[in-house]
Amino acid sequence: MANCNNLFREFNSKIRLSKSKKESLRLSRDNLRDKIRHDFSSDAEYNPVFMGQGSYTLDTIVNPINQGEFDIDDGIYFEVENEPNESPSTFHSWIYNAVEGYTDIVKDKNTCVRVLFSDGHHIDLTVYYILPKILYGNHPYLAHKKNGWIKSDPQEFIKWFNNKLDKEKQLRRIVRYLKSWCDFKNLSGITGLILTILVAEKYVENERDDLALLETLKKIKGHLEITFSCFRPTTPCEEDLLKNCNENNKNEFMKALDNIIKSGEQAINEQNQKEACIKWKKHFGERFPCHLADEELEDAETFETPAILISDGRSA
Repeated sequence: MANCNNLFREFNSKIRLSKSKKESLRLSRDNLRDKIRHDFSSDAEYNPVFMGQGSYTLDTIVNPINQGEFDIDDGIYFEVENEPNESPSTFHSWIYNAVEGYTDIVKDKNTCVRVLFSDGHHIDLTVYYILPKILYGNHPYLAHKKNGWIKSDPQEFIKWFNNKLDKEKQLRRIVRYLKSWCDFKNLSGITGLILTILVAEKYVENERDDLALLETLKKIKGHLEITFSCFRPTTPCEEDLLKNCNENNKNEFMKALDNIIKSGEQAINEQNQKEACIKWKKHFGERFPCHLADEELEDAETFETPAILISDGRSA
């Protein structure tokens, strides 16, 4: 029974952002915050407060195959006594004007103001207003240029995810593995947020990352076969993030999910790491460290689920 735990842990070190890269992204974010603070420094009514969100804050962000294509999210919050008279588009324009010129390209999108950097990464600035907690609770409203003010709470999601974390933070690694898999397979319509939710809800802990990954994938597949849905676990809870996934993307994802599960079962039942690694590498690409795989035979223990072959007898 091949144990590839050490190979997955090495893979994690390759796909996880380095400390230097994280620091570079943090500096870019903080510089934008300073520009926005300066622009609002003379405004007595609106005082921006910043809170990180998304995969950078969750520490599930990964190095993409196309280097440089990083994105991080930063929330800009305005505490107000009542719903603002100004439209979401007006708030967007204020943020756009504050950061315009910081880089060559700044885009005003429906949900955020996006600042693009020359090395390929970008920062999405999302704008919210929040009413006083004592009177109205503490859920903020997102400025959406098309749909107006939408109740949305990224900080609530961060708390939800962190409460799911196991002692060894294996859950974060499983999220990174799936994000890298989707990146390598170029799967469309399945966002990092969707993967994060599916993993957090179906996570199976194990002392080995390869077994934890495989069992989590199987639970995700079982769920999606019953109902192809992924409801946001926090505000707005009624939102199904897979609702608009088209049939082609759905079929492509389910086929890829089936294939990686088959390969994973075969890999675990191999007699050595070298053969097992070949199975995993087909789903993660050249970054998966097969050069470290051991060719020595391992114990002849069999995984509880037998290896599955596709109809023509070939492995997945």
